[in-house]
Amino acid sequence: MEDFLKLLAQTTPHPYYIDVDYAQGAYIFDKSGKSYLDFISGIGVSHFGHGHPQIKNAIKEQLDKHMHVMVYGEFRQDTQIALAENLSSLLPDSLNNVYLLNSGTEANEAALKLAKRYTGRSEMIAFKGAYHGSTHGSLSVSSNEYKKFAFRPLLPGVRFIELNKESQLDKITDKTACVILETIQGDAGIRIPELSYLQSLREKCNEVGALLILDEIQCGMGRTGKNFAFEHYDIVPDILTLGKALGGGMPIGCMVSSNEIMSSLSHNPKLGHITTFGGHPVIAAAANASLNALKNEINFTELESKGKFLEENLAHPKIKEIRRKGLFFALEMEDQDEVIELVEACKKDGLLTFFFLSCPESFRIAPPINISWDDCKRAVDIIQKNLNK
Repeated sequence: MEDFLKLLAQTTPHPYYIDVDYAQGAYIFDKSGKSYLDFISGIGVSHFGHGHPQIKNAIKEQLDKHMHVMVYGEFRQDTQIALAENLSSLLPDSLNNVYLLNSGTEANEAALKLAKRYTGRSEMIAFKGAYHGSTHGSLSVSSNEYKKFAFRPLLPGVRFIELNKESQLDKITDKTACVILETIQGDAGIRIPELSYLQSLREKCNEVGALLILDEIQCGMGRTGKNFAFEHYDIVPDILTLGKALGGGMPIGCMVSSNEIMSSLSHNPKLGHITTFGGHPVIAAAANASLNALKNEINFTELESKGKFLEENLAHPKIKEIRRKGLFFALEMEDQDEVIELVEACKKDGLLTFFFLSCPESFRIAPPINISWDDCKRAVDIIQKNLNK
């Protein structure tokens, strides 16, 4: 523990410390041999568990061919093309052009730049409760002031509105470059838009010429019971951002738009967004295998049945509310102290749950979307046991 605290920069005074030895399937094993059922998927990354054989094989095969050969956009590389084709096959026709990046926050940074460049406008509309990343631009359109105050000044021209308040859509005007929204808000504690609200938002953006950016870095890739969360709402964004689970355990970010919109980054100025390691061939190979796992291995009817089972069987007097979409959960308790106590108790019993940055009175669960029924039942038993203490 001492070398971990001394040699690696810390993000909190109280890390969620586990001394990892290896991980396999839905489990992480520490160096004492203790197993932990991973019901947070590395915060939405390990959608297909740990050590998925096809993802590992894709990585190994690409390693034997080549790793980095040139900065993004200069060479044609088969793994990048294959990933773009595979991703486009799952998306509406207008989302046909892919920009591969290093992380979710970089994808959101690039999307904001793209919207400003394409529209020639500078105002950005974001949402109360939003979390889009921790770099300056992404932080500017995120909501939690406690996470922001020490780093001001941030980007100018950002205005915040409330989710599901249609009366506030009038704040979107012909001066607005973009509206950015997590299709399902994650860090706010799983806040789910109303169908009519998202459709009205889409119409308002069309009316004034603002681009709609949907951030599905955490809620995409099957997490909510469809390939992408916007499919629940019969709308299509102008720009979609992805990350986390797309990489199959490897670091990735991605934005997808139309050829027309995306091409504006290639001139006036050229290199409107540049990235050295975006689209790294090994990571692109892993992401392509991850998409294949989503297409070939996930039964959304069964996923929803498991989500419903967990929701029904986690009901308890100490749980004030359960908010869920697919296998994306927030379980609200009385206060932050109860949440901390429960999360730590579950960890001692070999179950990983976790916190929300901006919703401390709730805890999160987001198991691999290929989680087994037996592991669902085990998780319920551990959580209920500790709720009953």
